[in-house]
This record gives sequence, C-alpha cells and structure tokens, in this order.
Amino acid sequence: MDAVRKSFKVALGFGLFAITHSAITAQTFSAADSAQVKAIYEEALGNGECHENLYDLCKDIGARLSGSPELDQAIDWGYALLENYGADTVFKQPVMVPKWTRGDKEAAYLGDKEAPLRICALGGSIGTDGPLTSEVIEVKYLKDLDTIPREDVEGKIVFFNRPMDPLLINTGAAYGGAYDQRSDGSSKASEKGAVGALVRSLTHALDTFPHTGAMRYREDIQPIPAAAISTVDARKLKQRLREFPDTPVTMEMSCVSYPDVEQYNVIAEIKGSEFPDEYIIVGGHLDSWDIGEGAHDDGAGIVQSIEVLRILKELNYEPRYTIRVVLFVNEENGNNGGKTYARVAEETGEKHYAAIESDSGGFSPRGFSMEGDDEAYNTVKGWVGCMETYGVHLARRGWSGVDIRPLKNDYVTLFGLVPDNQRYFDFHHSNRDTWENVNKRELELGAGAMTSLVYLIDQYGLK
Repeated sequence: MDAVRKSFKVALGFGLFAITHSAITAQTFSAADSAQVKAIYEEALGNGECHENLYDLCKDIGARLSGSPELDQAIDWGYALLENYGADTVFKQPVMVPKWTRGDKEAAYLGDKEAPLRICALGGSIGTDGPLTSEVIEVKYLKDLDTIPREDVEGKIVFFNRPMDPLLINTGAAYGGAYDQRSDGSSKASEKGAVGALVRSLTHALDTFPHTGAMRYREDIQPIPAAAISTVDARKLKQRLREFPDTPVTMEMSCVSYPDVEQYNVIAEIKGSEFPDEYIIVGGHLDSWDIGEGAHDDGAGIVQSIEVLRILKELNYEPRYTIRVVLFVNEENGNNGGKTYARVAEETGEKHYAAIESDSGGFSPRGFSMEGDDEAYNTVKGWVGCMETYGVHLARRGWSGVDIRPLKNDYVTLFGLVPDNQRYFDFHHSNRDTWENVNKRELELGAGAMTSLVYLIDQYGLK
C-alpha cells in the first residue's frame, strides 16, 4: 500500500477514536468529521474505480433491458464485483420481471417514403404488424382529445407534441410535466379511435435522437402502437402538417411482449457492530433501456453504490449499522425490483434506518433530497457543511427515488443524490447514454458524497 493511501487509513482511524456519538446539530460539525469526509473523498478521487467499472458494465455488457440475457450478465457481474471488494455477504433476491423486445423493424417516414422520421418504440408497445400508414392529428395535451370530435381522430395517428417546460430549472420537474403523453397518450388516443401514437421525445435537446421510455395500456382500451419521435423530426412533422394537413405518416415496428421471467436484485452487506439488524442501504437500478448503454441511467448509480462499499472496506471502516448495497432490477418498466425488495423486507421484519438512491445521472453532485421527519431533515442540513468543499451544499425535502420509495414508512429516511441535472435529459433513454458521456471526476464526486452521507448517518444517527 502506498504512503498516500496509508495516510487516508490513519486519518480515518484517528477520527473514529476522536468522534463521540452525540448527535451533530444543524449548526455544527466536528473537525474530525471533516477529516473523515476528506479521507473518503481522497479515496474516491485518488483511487476511485467506479469509472473503470462503468466502462466494463457499458462496453462489455451494454444495454440491459429487463428480461434480457444482457441483464443476466450484469447481475453476475455485479455479484462478482461485490464479492471481490470484500462484502461480508452477497446474495441474489429473485424478482419476476417483464420481457419485451424491440425487434428488428423500427422506421417511419413522411408521405411516400420522401422523408424519414427518426423514431423508437416506447417500452411495452405492440408492433404495427407490417407498415401502418395514416393521416396525423397533432395535440399538445391529453385533455385536448376530449374536445376534438371522434370522427376527427378515428383512424389517424395522434401526434403528442408538448415539449418539456424550458422555464423550469429543475429538469426532473420539466420531465414530469410532460411525462403523461408518453405513459398514457396511446390509451387516450385509442379511446378516440386512433390507430397509432407518436410522442415528442422527453428532452430539452433539439437533436435527431429519439428517447424511449415506459408506456402503459389501459386494460379496457384496445392497444395501439406507440413510438417516440426525435425533437428535430417532431419539428419537421409539425411544419409539414401546418402546410399539408393531410400528409400521411407510415410507421413500422416489430416489438413483441413475452411472459414474465425471473431475474434478481443483487444485495451485498457489511455487517454492523452495534445494530446488525438495522440497515442503511445505497443503491441504483441495474437494468436500462435497450438503446444506448445505460451509462447515466443508471449505470452511474450502480457503480457509485458499489464504490461506497469499496471505499468503506478500503478505509477499514467498521459500521455500527449494517450497510447494504442493493442493485435493483426492473426499475425502467415496472419497478418490480424495488417492490419485491420492500415486500420481502416487510415479510421478514427487516428494519431499514436509511436508504440512499442514485438515479439522476453521473453529473457533479449538489446535495441530497430527502423524505423524512423534521428532526432528520434538520440534522442532515447541518451535515452538508462537511461536504461544502466538494460542491455539496443542498439538503432539501423532495423525491428520493423509484427503487427505494416502496420502503417508505414512519421510521426509514429516504434520500436521493441530487446532481446537476441540466444535461441529464439530453442523454436519458437514448442512444447517447454511453460511457463516453460520463465524466470521470463528476462520477467519483458523487460516490464520495454518498459515502460521506452513509458515514455520517452511521456515526450519529438521524434522530
């Protein structure tokens, strides 16, 4: 072990003896805590392995849709890596997940093949059973269809063309504000007699990359094919319809759904010395959409969570609570991994003290959102000062994460890592979500922030 790495361990060990277990107030934190956080960040930035691990996940395995052989490979990869990093226990938790494939046909064009439109099927869509050609009607909101006569919609393709709100600084809120057209647009269109649906990609970027994502069919409505269209092609289609309202569009997709299959959450532990039956978990989702490499969504969260365990083991940290890393499956199209984990925890009487999720990309961390009581919130507000040097300043109430949300109760406090999210939806669910678009240092800073929060929760508690 080189001298620099040895100094990290000495500093951490000294700090552990110096710190008392009294709660940090919302106004103060100790010099020893700053030393601990410094040691954590120096390990993350000086010897970090999460960027290299992300390369292996993205390049050796690639996209990892639920039900796919690639997700099976990723499950085995995560299991082996956590074992290699010295987790006390690693195990797999069975989860039933949907299986859907995109197929080899995915195309659209204006008129008589005069201009291609870049599309990708929405996850879970049915295929078109050969080319589907029809006129198009453009709407912005689902509710617009309530005021349009059925005869004006019947037999047509509904084009939902509402952009994400550019005025919202929180791009996640902008995404949420446009999400319903992707999730429910096809059923709403079918209800009025439409034969297909096109949805403007959920991104602020003006580019030629369609962004896929989950959609759902209402059980009482005839399913129709649904696809995302790139923002550049959405603009092209809008302009064409303005000049020639009767212009037909042809869609062709060969996607297919199959019966559910069994895959696994991967769970690793470092056993706690004082509270071995209470858990602090960190995690992200191992599955991704089937285009791109799932680098930001959510390979970044996966390797950051694994890095938390690696850093704690490397620094010889002995936790009071049991620290768990959970690699969830099936977040993208069902969240069966998160739901199964929470159900099993309830059935077996597991007590979760805190849960931290990273699922907003591998960008520079700004802080944490949290769901918990006032006492926990005020405590965490006092801790961000320990990480201010590293760009972390935010402690706010808000959404934690899809995977951990099923754990919510009156005892557990839920956290979401909040990175700078201005560029996240440029990559999200598209072919651009590749390893090359994840910055090594920003990714490592996120791992340092998560590890620091785990340390502070473990040392002092939240209440």
